[in-house]
Amino acid sequence: MRDGVHLFTAVYTPKDTTKTYPILFMRTPYSIAPYGEDHNKVPLGPNRLFMHEGFIFVYQDIRGKYLSEGDFVAVRPFIPNKQNATDVDESSDTYDTIDWLLKNIKGHNGRVGMWGISAPGGYATAALLDAHPNLVAVSPQAPVTDWFMGDDRHHNGAFMLMGSFSFVSSYGRERDSISSIGLAGYGGYGTPDGYDFYLKHQTLKNLTQLLSVHKNPLWDDLMRHGTYDAFWKARTPLPHLTDVKPAILTVGGWFDQEDPYGPLKTQAAIARQSPATKQTFVMGPWYHGTWARGKGDRLENISFGSATGDFYRENIEFPFFMHHLKGKPDPHLPAAYIFDTGALRWDAYNQWPPKQAAPRTLYLQPEGKVAFTPPASDDKNGSAAYYSDPNHPVPYTAETRLMRGWEYMVEDQRFAARRPDVLVFASEPLEEPVQVAGQLQANLFVKTSGTDADFIVKLIDVFPEDTPNHPENPDAVMGGYQLMVRGEVMRAKFRNSFEHPEPLDTTTVNRVSFDMQDAAHTFKKGHRIMVQIQSTWFPLVDRNPQQFMDIYQADAADFKPAWHRVFFTPEYPSNINLMVIE
Repeated sequence: MRDGVHLFTAVYTPKDTTKTYPILFMRTPYSIAPYGEDHNKVPLGPNRLFMHEGFIFVYQDIRGKYLSEGDFVAVRPFIPNKQNATDVDESSDTYDTIDWLLKNIKGHNGRVGMWGISAPGGYATAALLDAHPNLVAVSPQAPVTDWFMGDDRHHNGAFMLMGSFSFVSSYGRERDSISSIGLAGYGGYGTPDGYDFYLKHQTLKNLTQLLSVHKNPLWDDLMRHGTYDAFWKARTPLPHLTDVKPAILTVGGWFDQEDPYGPLKTQAAIARQSPATKQTFVMGPWYHGTWARGKGDRLENISFGSATGDFYRENIEFPFFMHHLKGKPDPHLPAAYIFDTGALRWDAYNQWPPKQAAPRTLYLQPEGKVAFTPPASDDKNGSAAYYSDPNHPVPYTAETRLMRGWEYMVEDQRFAARRPDVLVFASEPLEEPVQVAGQLQANLFVKTSGTDADFIVKLIDVFPEDTPNHPENPDAVMGGYQLMVRGEVMRAKFRNSFEHPEPLDTTTVNRVSFDMQDAAHTFKKGHRIMVQIQSTWFPLVDRNPQQFMDIYQADAADFKPAWHRVFFTPEYPSNINLMVIE
């Protein structure tokens, strides 16, 4: 690198030296194993279709991880105006690596492509910032994009406890030597039940103590930066995605338990800030990374009617790189290839959200109803209250789990609907389909007895009661199944500003509006649209003390029960804004 640091890089070149080949490059913090000239990675490339087509495949341990020198910085900030050789970031490391490859690896055709999933997807995004001129095609897939607003570590300022503790306990550890062996994470759970484990340890301070055996700078940073301060703002690439030169294939999954935020916001930023960039946006019915493998025809009890993974790899990803790197025919991919998770089909659009999608408002109604008409009455039935006790939180899953998993994304939500601390609103069976395509925004009007609270809103597709059981899993009761289309959390103290939190006013009604991210889902005729509202989602999300304070410094005694009242009157019409195709 320009500052003299060496990054460990594996290069796989075709044995046939009579031709030239493009370079396909991935950078990762997760190891490029197997190491050694007599050990080969299988498969090579974004998917198996690439292995026999003739590419130079390059894999690199990023700075500070495994066999690469230097210090590791998670989501290292981009330096826009570099002044000297010590101003390095993931963009410059990518540029320097490509430059070295072009000068030192024989048999290339001068074209370079990049891809990556999750953190490697974030490094693919970083490559777009001051991109090397020979970098012609890049595919950020589930890219880590903003760890405070919506990716793995936080959602709307709420700390994603379960995934962060287990992952960061190893990923964030400070290494004491350069090694091909990764660092172990926390292993002292002593139980298979994550709900009990996290409830027993009560506070983030106690969890910090569990990790104190090893230096863990990343965990410490998470505990220190509890608002959207300069630390977090410097770590998102979104403002810098301007004048992007390479062709882009941005990919994500509707049931991604970690990073649906990344592809959605990366696509939007490029479309808005770099409109001349050739970009194809893909969202399929997948959980994290599964578009790279497997048929993609079902998740648990939910079938998708076709092999969506095969379709993506054969008809989108492979032709994209073949065209841009090897000059093969243009596949004429649309601007957006979107799988509708209710209609069970691929839709091609010339933009996302689709131009034909118009805003519609789904209102909460008295007597546990929802409708596309505003509430008409201001009577005593114009609100509903629930008692939220953080010491008896609503579980995020009915299963006993130590690790978060992904299954909760498609799990039947009836277990939550039966809790007294979950409000449930549902439509009548639909007389016509409702096709949602675009961003969702929750708008709640609430009065609380505490000065802070979390609000979790879930948009749910309720199957008809006569839906037959799944043929491959006959024990799964699909009649009345409650499929979560989108669920999102909002830490209410950030309702007006993520930089400057404010307490809730216990004397009046507060408006709490937040981004629920996007969806593409058709609620079929005969199905019902349901909304669930709750204030704990444990241990997926850390508990809110329901007092205005620095939660990262909270003690066990700080966690207090509170009453939360949600209003649905003409003056305070709690709702979800949808984008709907008529």
